[in-house]
Amino acid sequence: QVQLVESGGGLVQAGGSLRLSCAASGRTFKNTMGWFRQAPGKEREFVAAISWRGGSTYYADSVKGRFTISRDNAENSAYLQMKSLKPEDTAVYYCAATHGYSAYAAEYDYWGQGTQVTVSS
Repeated sequence: QVQLVESGGGLVQAGGSLRLSCAASGRTFKNTMGWFRQAPGKEREFVAAISWRGGSTYYADSVKGRFTISRDNAENSAYLQMKSLKPEDTAVYYCAATHGYSAYAAEYDYWGQGTQVTVSS
């Protein structure tokens, strides 16, 4: 089993920045790490993904150019740097891990509990 724990969420004004962290423990593997988010009343949506060695990244169009995903395998951690935040970025953000490389939530095997990000206007 792999355990994922997110941190770094909070309340920020529009235009501000936040950096989310995801710490992995347990039976880690050469995984793709992804970030997803879910706003109230909406389905969970893909935000970004990064391959095992970090050579490939993929972003949702809504965050491209504003968010940056990264990872530190020595620390078993992944990160999501978020800049120029908008009120519509408000959601619970989840990190997830998969053996493959995907933007589809159904293909991720392990999930964290989520961290709340609230962007005020």
